[in-house]
Amino acid sequence: MSWLLAFAGFAVLIILHEGGHFAAAKAVGMRVERFSLFFGRPLVSFRRGETEYGIGPIPLGGYVRISGMNPRETLPPEVAARSYYRQPVWKRVVVIAAGPAVNVLLAFLILWALFLVNGEATTSQVVSSHNLEQPAARYLQPGDRLVSVDGVRGDVTAMARQVASHRCAGRPVAGCVATTPARLVVLRDGTRLTFDVRPRYDATRGIERTRLGFTYVSGTRDLGPVAAAGASASGMWDVTNRTLSVFAHIFQARERKQVGSVVGAYEVTRQSIGFSTERALEILALISLSLAIINLFPFLPLDGGHIFWALAEKVRGRAIPFAIMERASVIGFALVIMLFVIGLTNDIGRFQNGGFNVR
Repeated sequence: MSWLLAFAGFAVLIILHEGGHFAAAKAVGMRVERFSLFFGRPLVSFRRGETEYGIGPIPLGGYVRISGMNPRETLPPEVAARSYYRQPVWKRVVVIAAGPAVNVLLAFLILWALFLVNGEATTSQVVSSHNLEQPAARYLQPGDRLVSVDGVRGDVTAMARQVASHRCAGRPVAGCVATTPARLVVLRDGTRLTFDVRPRYDATRGIERTRLGFTYVSGTRDLGPVAAAGASASGMWDVTNRTLSVFAHIFQARERKQVGSVVGAYEVTRQSIGFSTERALEILALISLSLAIINLFPFLPLDGGHIFWALAEKVRGRAIPFAIMERASVIGFALVIMLFVIGLTNDIGRFQNGGFNVR
């Protein structure tokens, strides 16, 4: 059942994304020839008005075909007036941006609903009795409040980064000990204590940094509609920054390993469905947001590429020669294939090394 539900979730993301393009094109008066879920020769198709609707055999996406997206296409006069490249730039940008916009809106609404129902997870600076391991177990006790790490205070994320700045000698391996100690200041029963602790390297996929070996006491905070909206927007902004950071450093091996493909995203969704409905919805929201971010990269054939060249035409004051756009499409398509191969290779490696560890 999880396979079917994961497939349905991905199908919904595709339908809504392409539905954004479709609705916007209809709204601004463009002629939509075809709306297809998935790629390839349609297995099932039917026509309503001027648009053919179909389902293809290759479940890797979908597309909306608008008349005249190839300027060299020969069209009858009554159709040519409603073709893509006959429309002003603003209409083209609206139509292309509508797909990613729907994905962003869907991600926001899912996260907003989850925050509204479940509240926001909060992390204190108090050491938990769960998962208290070495080397922290030698120094810390449940209930200790962490004040600072090497003078870095307050934010637990900032303190974790400071711990991770202490590295092993040479290439890190699981369990290796950092060459320098982290100075911890903790508050225990009103008394301030200081410990020098050498972190250990955690090679767990997704962590891969030095840690002290403890977790914080956590809880939840109820949120109203406005606060839930703020938490949703903040979380989406954080995901966007991290996603862009990965691709900005794609030639660094560590960042490159974080890239995934549709295969991995599908498997994570499938596993999360078995874990909990809420976790599955959260994963789908993040996938929807990631789909929007990647589609807005400014190279063809992605949506961002179409927006880029439409805006370039506006700045130039006249149409961009189609030959230039064709060459750009070749480069863009090569980049898309490269990213897909990197992501697929990483996902295969994850399958071989124990899976995706969905929790």
